Amino acid sequence: MIGTNWFQKKWGMEIDPIGIDEIYQRLSELEQRVKVLEEENVGTTNELYRLENSLDARIDILADKCRIEFDV
Repeated sequence: MIGTNWFQKKWGMEIDPIGIDEIYQRLSELEQRVKVLEEENVGTTNELYRLENSLDARIDILADKCRIEFDV
């Protein structure tokens, strides 16, 4: 059976209040990193949508040009 302090033992943290402060500090750092990654993800997704729309427009232009050339 897993003890109640398995997390602290696994990561080498003490159970005393200093260890708890360290856990909160690491948690805060991880939350900040996740926030940055989420913002980057939104930016990357928006850029991918922009590129997709641009590519679709270019394909439509080429398709129209090819239709005109072959219809003649």
